[in-house]
Amino acid sequence: MRIRIVDAFTDRPFAGNPAGVLLLDGDGFPGDGWLQDVAREVNHAETAFAHRLPAGGDADWALRWFTPVTEVAMCGHATLATAHVLHTTGTHEGPVRFATRSGVLVATPAADGAITLDFPTAPLTPVAVPDGVAEALGAEPVAVFDTGANVGDLLVELADEKTVRGLAPDHKALAAYSARGIIATARADDPAGGYDYLSRCFFPNVGIDEDPVTGSAHTALAPHWSARLGRPDLTGLQASPRTGLVRTGLRGERTLLTGRAVTVIEGELYAGPDA
Repeated sequence: MRIRIVDAFTDRPFAGNPAGVLLLDGDGFPGDGWLQDVAREVNHAETAFAHRLPAGGDADWALRWFTPVTEVAMCGHATLATAHVLHTTGTHEGPVRFATRSGVLVATPAADGAITLDFPTAPLTPVAVPDGVAEALGAEPVAVFDTGANVGDLLVELADEKTVRGLAPDHKALAAYSARGIIATARADDPAGGYDYLSRCFFPNVGIDEDPVTGSAHTALAPHWSARLGRPDLTGLQASPRTGLVRTGLRGERTLLTGRAVTVIEGELYAGPDA
């Protein structure tokens, strides 16, 4: 079968967040062991597996996401990458509805090549700063929020952009504080720079020390910064070494995530589930 590597939330190769994408034949998923083996072999933050669903239902494709070590409940960049492959190969036209562990997620392409994802907004619950988290992160939190089951992170607001950019956390120590990891964020120093807020994401519990660009994290960042800045539509910069931009639109219980994607590798996977 064809396997592709797609850089998501970027308009150029070797930036954004790379994801493996496999469009599967048939009407079901192979065994979890094979899916995990492929994701481990691809060795990017996520590999997406999708198969077509019968016409007339609530969704067009079933979609699952695996890191190199585990399956995850929600992934934005690999969903964007999958929608990009479906549209650029002519496999699907117009909005595509994905059946996932996080419900039906819709990806809508625009004429200019951008794709908008419709995801559930993360419920933010203020929590006390956990003992030791400042030491593990390497910075003193301004505020800390639980992001709910779908995202599974602690969102930690820091004092300023310089603090976020300068983080060098103890990844092993961070694993104690949430199901997936830590979203560190601050307001942009200069909104004229093209983004309203920035973030970095550290996910040691799913085998990713620092994720390049995290769509799911922006379902928590969007309500946080929209409340702070008083606007529903914002742009977030994920300040990883690869960097990426995510346009966020808060729509109550739903958050719109808009970005671009670029296919950088396409090849043949020989080790099928029956190999």
